[in-house]
Amino acid sequence: MKTIIRKYIVPIVCSAMLIVTVSSCSKDKYYKDGGLANPNFNGTMLQYLQSKPQFDTIAQIVKLAGMEDVFSKENITFFAPTDEVIRRTIGLVNSTDQYLAFGLNEMLFTLHKDTIKQLSDIPGPIWKKYLMRYMFKGSYYLKDYPQLDFNLRPLYPGGYYYGYNGSDLSNIGVVFYTANTVKYSGYRQLCITSVTDPSNPSYFYGGAAAVASSDIHPTNGVVHTLAVWYPGASDPKSNPNTTGELRMNETMMDQFGMSFDFSDEVILSR
Repeated sequence: MKTIIRKYIVPIVCSAMLIVTVSSCSKDKYYKDGGLANPNFNGTMLQYLQSKPQFDTIAQIVKLAGMEDVFSKENITFFAPTDEVIRRTIGLVNSTDQYLAFGLNEMLFTLHKDTIKQLSDIPGPIWKKYLMRYMFKGSYYLKDYPQLDFNLRPLYPGGYYYGYNGSDLSNIGVVFYTANTVKYSGYRQLCITSVTDPSNPSYFYGGAAAVASSDIHPTNGVVHTLAVWYPGASDPKSNPNTTGELRMNETMMDQFGMSFDFSDEVILSR
């Protein structure tokens, strides 16, 4: 009788327990994380941008900049600004929207210059110059970047990287958040800052542009999607994803090129 129990009944009971355990884990993981995301995209980086509504304008800019081959064939890492960044950078004349009221078009109107009506009104070389601030040769995932602590920069400064054109310098790092009062034990968030003065690389306009989603993997590189500034973004009470470690800067996040240089150059070109 004992032999029969060991041979037949015990395996059945164990199998049933295993199924229940796996099922519970799967449900629990889905409940906590909202399902497993697939970071891989079966297509080029340009195809990825074209397939996502939030990058429709960026995909057009890639073409205006004459960089389709780069985004289709070369191995690059791209910190992708969304279309909202372009919308806010260009802005509207006499807008009541605080994010559109003081954009490029308002400045052009004030200076009695023609405003921007379509993306092609801006010369391709200007688009290219500032698009390259977001591009880096090679594939770099979140795990490849060093830690950045804005409160302890001498110890955790992040890393300094030259952009695709070999001249624009950026500071890129991973912020380790506090969890349950334990420093550096929480989730990790990638951020990027354009260093406009290489002689003083620690000056970043007081903050950085945060990455909303990282490690998206098309066939020819890596895409990190940048977040858009919104009210209370740096206030932990209104944004549970920020507990004070990451210093975000509205200029870095809302202006194409991560500074006002882009708008200044467009104005001078008109």
